[in-house]
Amino acid sequence: MSAEPQPDSRPPAPEASFLQIVFAVWSSFFGVRKRSDHDAIARSIRPQHLIVAGLVGALVLILTLVVVVRIIIANAA
Repeated sequence: MSAEPQPDSRPPAPEASFLQIVFAVWSSFFGVRKRSDHDAIARSIRPQHLIVAGLVGALVLILTLVVVVRIIIANAA
């Protein structure tokens, strides 16, 4: 009896949509994601998509903060 590896019997997870990836990144920034949502989406997001969405999300967040601070400073003078 040889121990042959069994093929994975789980069906492949469907790929996450663009909005699901964006929601996963933004909820991770603020730490407000449910455990069940995390488990469901974690199987369907490719690491490349997550990295790109995270970088774009960070850029948008930083630019938004810079614009808000400039507006506040311009109105304070």
